[in-house]
Amino acid sequence: MRRSKLIPEVNAGSMADIAFLLLIFFLVTATISSDEGINRLLPKECPPGQVCDAVIAERNILRIMINNDDDIMIENNIIPISELKEITKTFLDNNGDSSCHYCHGTKASNASDNPKEAVLSLQNGRHTSYKQFIAVQDELSKAYYELRNTYSMNVLKKPSDKLSKKELKQVKDAYPFILSEAETK
Repeated sequence: MRRSKLIPEVNAGSMADIAFLLLIFFLVTATISSDEGINRLLPKECPPGQVCDAVIAERNILRIMINNDDDIMIENNIIPISELKEITKTFLDNNGDSSCHYCHGTKASNASDNPKEAVLSLQNGRHTSYKQFIAVQDELSKAYYELRNTYSMNVLKKPSDKLSKKELKQVKDAYPFILSEAETK
């Protein structure tokens, strides 16, 4: 008589349970990264009973455009990104109407009346790269940061990281970040 070799069977009854436990384990222990986006506050809606169609003088608007080739243009002149911060600071701190006692501007006729009236208008092309858009936003933020820091040191006699909430509000009121992001054409 021939001896047959017995092949042991694997009990597969608990395989589904093990797979389910592994799935739960990996779902619980895995980290899911999330993008935070750009940290900007959207403008508030116009309160009822108030007129929000403010007329802005042309000299108080600095028009910045990023074209589809990622070139930066200010008033239709192409500039390198390295000059954007200084041009923005010069525009904001101009003191064209002599009402700003803390400004150090040259009172140029083609720049803003004062920082509270100045508006930065940013427009980008449909094919502008996200990297260039963020780089321009960073340069504009640096310009405001430097102006606010100078104000903090000269007027309040404190570095900006040592300010109270009231003093911080005063600095932000002196140089309000007014950025108008125009629709892409």
